Amino acid sequence: MATYKKRGYKPKPEKENEEIGEEENGYVEGESTTQEVFDNLDEGANKTEEWIAENQKPILVVIAAVVVVALGYLGYQKFIDEPKQGEAANEIAQSQIYFENALDASGKAQDSLYNLALTGGAGKFGFLDIIENYGNSDAANLANYYAGMSYLNTGKYDKAVEYLENFSSEDEILAPLAKGAIGDAFMQLEQPKEALGYYEEAAKMRTNDFTSPKFLLKAAITALELGEGSKAEGYLMTIQDEYAEAPEADKIAVYLGQAKALK
Repeated sequence: MATYKKRGYKPKPEKENEEIGEEENGYVEGESTTQEVFDNLDEGANKTEEWIAENQKPILVVIAAVVVVALGYLGYQKFIDEPKQGEAANEIAQSQIYFENALDASGKAQDSLYNLALTGGAGKFGFLDIIENYGNSDAANLANYYAGMSYLNTGKYDKAVEYLENFSSEDEILAPLAKGAIGDAFMQLEQPKEALGYYEEAAKMRTNDFTSPKFLLKAAITALELGEGSKAEGYLMTIQDEYAEAPEADKIAVYLGQAKALK
């Protein structure tokens, strides 16, 4: 049988046929790539969901532990630490009064007041009790300073060093005073080299018109005792140049002559 073609019929190019086929399937090449990305994301999400489902119990345990720790910390701060801080501050007040009174006293009365400050009186703890019973409180930290100074003023220099070393502060005045007091204790123990180191540290750890010239002068005097004239001269000149209005500046002339003589 003979075959024929209809008038006007033209076969479509092969490429166009392929594109039509892709369109009939619902997507073209670019859309195919996008679909693959979404398929991969869906697959990843499914795997994540499966992992969470399989590990749900340990995940919940970890979350619960974090919550318990956070609540425990907040509870400790609110119901234990804060009341303890207040209690310690109340206890230290009486010992501070004994200490301040001792500064104005003399002889046996002074020693007695320092001992009361250390061991307590009037039904209140002394500095040593506060350190032992409220070790992590601000009051206990401050009690280390007072205890160290009390021992320094009663001639127990080893104990003074021990307690002053345990004191820490960012205060402009107390921090260098504590450091310098350790230097004083070492001077009394006849260890000027160690004392000099603490005086130097005290002089430079804060810059103010009270503690800086005070410990620069002590450092200069100690350096003279050690025969270090150049070092002593340097400290004295710093007082003269930077703290000319301080009381220590009036004492420079005498020591400066000694320093130059040693050079």
